[in-house]
Amino acid sequence: MLTFRYSRWDGSQQVFPLDDAAIMGELSDQLLSHGDINSALRNLMRRGLPARFGERSMGLQDLVQRLQNRRQEQQQRYDPGSAMEGISEKLKSVLKHEEQSIERQMDRAKSQADGSKDAGIDPALAQKLLKDLQRRAQRSRDFLETVPRKNPAAAINKLRDYEFMDQRAKQEFDELLDMLKKQAAESFFKDISKTLQSLTPEQMKAMRNMVHDLNEMLEQKMNGQEPNFEEFMEKWGDMFGPNRPQSLDELIEQMQRQLSQVQSLMNSMSPEQAKQLQDLMQSVLGDGELESELSRLAANMDFLDPSGSMRREHMFSGDEEIDLSDALKLMDEMRRMEDLERQLRRVQQGGSADDIDREALQELLGEEARQALDQLTRLTDFLEREGYIKKVGGRFELTAKGMRRIGQRALQEIFAYIKKDRPGGHQIDPAGQGVENADNTKQYEFGDNFVPHLQKTILNAIKRDAAGVPVRIQPDDFEVYRTEHLTQAATVLMVDLSLSMAMRGNFTAAKKVALALDNLIRTRFPRDKMFIVGFSTYAREIKADRLAYLSWDEFDPYTNIQHGLAVSQKLLTRIKCGTKQI
Repeated sequence: MLTFRYSRWDGSQQVFPLDDAAIMGELSDQLLSHGDINSALRNLMRRGLPARFGERSMGLQDLVQRLQNRRQEQQQRYDPGSAMEGISEKLKSVLKHEEQSIERQMDRAKSQADGSKDAGIDPALAQKLLKDLQRRAQRSRDFLETVPRKNPAAAINKLRDYEFMDQRAKQEFDELLDMLKKQAAESFFKDISKTLQSLTPEQMKAMRNMVHDLNEMLEQKMNGQEPNFEEFMEKWGDMFGPNRPQSLDELIEQMQRQLSQVQSLMNSMSPEQAKQLQDLMQSVLGDGELESELSRLAANMDFLDPSGSMRREHMFSGDEEIDLSDALKLMDEMRRMEDLERQLRRVQQGGSADDIDREALQELLGEEARQALDQLTRLTDFLEREGYIKKVGGRFELTAKGMRRIGQRALQEIFAYIKKDRPGGHQIDPAGQGVENADNTKQYEFGDNFVPHLQKTILNAIKRDAAGVPVRIQPDDFEVYRTEHLTQAATVLMVDLSLSMAMRGNFTAAKKVALALDNLIRTRFPRDKMFIVGFSTYAREIKADRLAYLSWDEFDPYTNIQHGLAVSQKLLTRIKCGTKQI
């Protein structure tokens, strides 16, 4: 009867606690099929662990599938090309507000000039001011007509030195320009915009000098020299924020991740949009020397990335608009999902689970996924703690306890569906000399083992002579235990290891029978001898502790049963007992 106990949730409960017996059962099945405990453990981690009430925890394959689904959802939702369209729309808004402001100012100036006499203003002066404003307005209109509306980079370069007549339009343009400058800087250096808040000329100069020194250091590394990273960080470390890199390799890795955001975004756009974004990033800083140093830095980073990890492409089919900042964050999320999927697949192939970024897993898939991974990584610890496996030379092997557990499971499966029939215990009828006492007794006869039943012996003496005490016992009064005659047997089990066993799907069943028989004899008949002989092209003895790892002979495909019988007979000749069987 199951008992369910309810309590307040505090985060420490397991929704579906693991089922230890089911885990060992599945591990046994995997081991029977593959003959490799390490492969069996990997398959169990891939599929997930069985929990109580028929549930399963998420396996590595489930985590990979969730990542793929999330990535597909993002690809079907967003349109990265809208990031450039968003910049174009902001520029259109700036131009629209400027043009509307020019017209409003002209209308207001005309009204003031027409009413200047009534307002007590010199009409000649009012007309002069109106003409000056008209000339300026016309120059502004002429200039705005030359601004390329479909090329954001060229438009921004045009408007950079333009004297706005509308403060709102100027504020919008300055905010857009500042945002683009920060994005351009952060495309190389993470968190640098938090250090350089407004990118003033002094800060731009400092950034230019820092990038120059960084290029010098990278080129020293590319030429096989040892750059002084500590000196560089002592001089420029404040520009990298609180999470400053601890080595040059870490700094290179950070910059590659940052560059991959912009590169992946451009790869996910149309060629025209990608060219516009590239031009925009190269020109938005407004500092020719800095732009030259950044181009040099990009070339150096490309040289240090021979695998092309920065050149990723994502196929988007959605129509939801996204701005540039969010588009770059989306590219970073896509990269993290790809990296995490690669880490999970590497573990499925035998890699270490310690290499999985658990923080990224929790952020991308939630706390449940993190807990599932923790359960999977504790699997080997649990099996070691329970004494089922041990680590030998960097690999896991079954212990004697683990072998017995697998043998017991095989034995249970074989007899699970046995039909109800007459009672039996596989005993023989003849009684005789032995070492095990039977429950019944007999009168002592010459030659019997002298194991007297004291109560019945004294009772026989009293029945014979009830004169009183002391009771005198005669030889005929002795009652002794009958003893069961126990014999030993030597058994050789021959297992066909030829390729045909695997091709016909019979090998797993044969291996299961071998494990079950070995477990039965060792637990029920410990005095018996049990040998296992495997045969294919040639025959050989298989030790019991290697039985769980047994597999077919892929490169010796033939069935030499004659050699198997010869090896079996040779093993039996060493045993001195009456019953020998193959």
